[in-house]
Amino acid sequence: MTTSTRLPDLTVRLAATALVSAPFHLADGARIDRYFDEYRLAADPQLLRDTAAAMAPLVPGDAHLLAGIELGGVPLVVALSAATGLPAVFLRRRPKGYGSRRQIEGAAFTGCRTVLVDDVVRSGGQLLVMARTLRIAGAPVSDALCVLERPLGGRTLLAEHNVTLHTLLTEADLPEEPRGEGST
Repeated sequence: MTTSTRLPDLTVRLAATALVSAPFHLADGARIDRYFDEYRLAADPQLLRDTAAAMAPLVPGDAHLLAGIELGGVPLVVALSAATGLPAVFLRRRPKGYGSRRQIEGAAFTGCRTVLVDDVVRSGGQLLVMARTLRIAGAPVSDALCVLERPLGGRTLLAEHNVTLHTLLTEADLPEEPRGEGST
């Protein structure tokens, strides 16, 4: 059963708020015409809280810690931490160049079974890099959560590296008519 059949109101609200029909350039240079704007989700406190509440049952029962990936995963992990009572860490793509010079900030994490949290999973490459970073730092990772999974191989790549992906929505759950860039 998909989220759209379990939580139809939430799916409609997420699509109305964060699904945008406009040109969008991915980090790998590819261009898509429809994208999920995680900042619109994060900017709506009620929607963010409801999304975290819907994601909370996806967190494995033996998890000790949640890890949000810069930048889209950070508001999600804060809301999910509040919804589950689990502590959180925040992951930078690269170590901070000044101050603490850390790549991982937040709660103590060594030895803690950690679940990665991000907004959208496409190829899975960023989640895999962050899983490796946490594993090297001493935090076991075997699960990842996201709001939206796009069918671009992420699930398979993560599974090849012993990370199970749990998703709130898949691309198939989304309505055909996204909002335009200027919509409110």
